[in-house]
Amino acid sequence: MGLTLEGKKVLVTGASSGIGAALAEKLAEEGSVVGICARRAERLEETLERCKVSSPESRMWVVDLADPAQTEELAVKALTEMGGVDVLVNNAGIPKRRHVTSLDADTVEKVMAINFFSPVRLTLALLPHMLERGSGLVVNISSVAATLSSPGESAYDASKAALAVFSESMAVDLWDSGVDVMVVYPALFETELFSLPDNDPPVAGIEPAPVSELVDAVVEGMRSGTRQVYAPSWFFDMAKGKFDNLDGFLSGAAEFVRGQSGRV
Repeated sequence: MGLTLEGKKVLVTGASSGIGAALAEKLAEEGSVVGICARRAERLEETLERCKVSSPESRMWVVDLADPAQTEELAVKALTEMGGVDVLVNNAGIPKRRHVTSLDADTVEKVMAINFFSPVRLTLALLPHMLERGSGLVVNISSVAATLSSPGESAYDASKAALAVFSESMAVDLWDSGVDVMVVYPALFETELFSLPDNDPPVAGIEPAPVSELVDAVVEGMRSGTRQVYAPSWFFDMAKGKFDNLDGFLSGAAEFVRGQSGRV
C-alpha cells in the first residue's frame, strides 16, 4: 500500500492555512504536483506561491465546500486541469465548540455539511477515476475527537466520527482494488481551529503541538501505507483505554471538565 510521493498529483482541501497549507507545502517539497482549494483567495494564493517554489505546476481553486455544486465542480476541474488525482486529502473542516445545551440543529447540520458530507461527496466524485486507473489514495483528516468524544464539541465529534467510520467501511469495500484509504486522527496542533470566533475555548488542558509534527506523521503514513495515524501517537493508547472502560473514561472526563470550569 505504500506510496512514492514524487510525481504524484495530490488534491488538498482546506489549504489556505493550518494543517492543509503545511501539508500541501510539504508534499510539494516531496515532488508532488499539488492542487489546493479553500474559500479565502488571498491566503490560498500565499500557500500556492510557497508550493510553486518546489512544484511549479501546482494550482489552486477558490471553492466553498459547503456548496454541493461547487464541490462536484472542483472534482471535474482537478481531473481535467491536473490530468488526474492520485491522492485526495480531505482536510477542510470547522469546529463549532459548544456545550450541547447551547447547540441547535442548524449548527449541527452546518458542521456535518463541511466535515462529513463535503469530503464524502468529493471522494465519490473522484473514486471512479481512481478505480478505472486501478490506483489511488484517499486521506481523510478526522480527529482524536472522533474516538475520545471531546466534551463541548459534540457536533464536531460526531462529524469526525462519521468520516472515520465511512473511511473504514470504504477501505473494506475497496480492498484489493488498488485504491487505499488512510484516516488521520490529529490532537491539538497550532492552527486557527482553536482560536476561531463563535467557538467556546477548548477544554483539553494540553499545549498545542507544532503542525510540522502532524505533517511529518501524515507523510510517513502515506509512504509506509498505514491505514491510521494518531498524532501525537500516544493518543491511540487513550482511545484504547476508553474502549476498555467507557464508564471510567466518561466519568473522568466529566470530572475534568467540572474542574476546568470551577464547578464542584
